[in-house]
Amino acid sequence: MRMHNISSLKQEFLKKWAMGLQTYRASKKDMSIWERKKAIKLSADIAMASTRTANSYWSRALIYNSSKNHCNKVPVEHVLGSESECLVKASTQLVMNNKRVRSKKILKRSCSVRRMKKILAVPQVGLASSIAKRLVKKRTQVLKSLLPGGEFMDEFSLIKETLDYIVSLRVQVDVMQQLADATDRLNRSKVINKE
Repeated sequence: MRMHNISSLKQEFLKKWAMGLQTYRASKKDMSIWERKKAIKLSADIAMASTRTANSYWSRALIYNSSKNHCNKVPVEHVLGSESECLVKASTQLVMNNKRVRSKKILKRSCSVRRMKKILAVPQVGLASSIAKRLVKKRTQVLKSLLPGGEFMDEFSLIKETLDYIVSLRVQVDVMQQLADATDRLNRSKVINKE
C-alpha cells in the first residue's frame, strides 16, 4: 500500500472513529471506565472495518460481530452512515453462508480422517513431515482465531486477509498514538502556561 493510500486511510479512520465516539458520548453522559473502554474499542473496530468493507472479508465479519449486539446498533449505524443497513445485511448473509460451508467441510473432513489414520499407520514413514504438518495446522488455527471471520477461510484467503488486517491495525495504532501524543503535548503546554 502506498503512503498516499495509508494517509487517506488514516484520515477516513479518524473521521469515522470520532463519529462513533460522539455517538456514545451523546447517548450516555456518565460512563464507567469499562463502558468507555468498550465504546472506544467498538468505535475503533467499526471505523476500521468501514474503511475496508468492499475489499475484505474480515471487515464484514467485524461489522457482523459488532451489529449482533442490540446495544451497538446505534453506533454501528452512525459510523457506517447511509449504507449501514445494506452493509449489515450483506455482512450477515456472507457470514451465515460461510458457516454453512464450514459445517459441510467439517463433515467431509471427519470422513477423510478415518482414511488418513489407516494410511498413517505405517510407523516412521514421513514422521518429520507429519510433525511439520501438525505444527502448521496448529498455527493456522491460532491465526484463524485471531482474525475476524478467520475460522471460515481457506489458507490462501487467510494469509491475504491477515495481511490486510495487519495494515488496518497498523493504521489504527498510528492514529491512536498520534492522538495520544497530541493530547500529551496539549496537557504539558497547559501545565507550563499555568506556571
